[in-house]
Amino acid sequence: MAATRTDGDPGLFGPGSVTWQAHGDPMMWVAGVRALYLQALHPRAVRGVMQNSDFRRDAWGRLMRTAGFVGTTTYGTTEAAERAGARVRKIHSMLGATDPDTGERYGVDEPALLLWVHCAEIGSYLHVLRRSGFPLTDAHADRYLAEHRHSARLVGLDPASVPANRAELAAYFARVRPELAAGADAHEVDDFLLRPPTHPLLVPARELLWRRVARLAYDSLPPYAHELYGRSAPPPATVTRRLRATGTLLRLVPARLRWQLPPKHILRAMARLGPGVRPAPYKIGRQAAILDRPGEGAAD
Repeated sequence: MAATRTDGDPGLFGPGSVTWQAHGDPMMWVAGVRALYLQALHPRAVRGVMQNSDFRRDAWGRLMRTAGFVGTTTYGTTEAAERAGARVRKIHSMLGATDPDTGERYGVDEPALLLWVHCAEIGSYLHVLRRSGFPLTDAHADRYLAEHRHSARLVGLDPASVPANRAELAAYFARVRPELAAGADAHEVDDFLLRPPTHPLLVPARELLWRRVARLAYDSLPPYAHELYGRSAPPPATVTRRLRATGTLLRLVPARLRWQLPPKHILRAMARLGPGVRPAPYKIGRQAAILDRPGEGAAD
């Protein structure tokens, strides 16, 4: 058995968490694109993005910063996670947006907006991982959502206000659904994700690879999102088959090869805590006996 050190800082979640195992999966990239599609359907939230950045010029940077934040808070030290959270809170505290219809000025760090961004992101991660074949039981899913009250705290939310299980998350989405719409900002996000600017020599790769990822992420959205965007999707069973096929293919790529991509959060965590903490889907099964016991399926 690979060694595990007990003297290193396990970070915000630690190797025993569902988050630690799940966030090492390559389908997180598809899930991240799905989250962007979903987040853009909240007019106040997406307006805050569009009015504070050149989305078309910085969309890749935004996606990578989000991935970096997730990687740091999942696999970094506790200090690194807290620093990342403080940095996000500071940036958000300085930004605002203006409603063009009413002239209202509001901060992008409004709790309701932060909660939408959090739930759309974490909900997308959970949805894509489960639907693509990552072995998460209902108890694991509830535990995962409960764990992410910690990441919600880092961005400025009161953990008690954040959905901590599947029922609460479903209730939240049902409650916020009337506020969603696909305005001009949402359609600009959609257009970018389908046709991101790229070097002419890379256009064939964009058409062959990226558009498949973007379409799969879009197709995995809930039906109401397809209705709002005005573009249909294949039948749910077809989408599920494609998600599973994509997940199977990506998981064939050796993990250590995937983890070599900067900024190497997982490899650094393994160097700090020992090779025994490497995330892997099969380790989820080891936790099932504990997580499925009555009263032990949620984090404090």
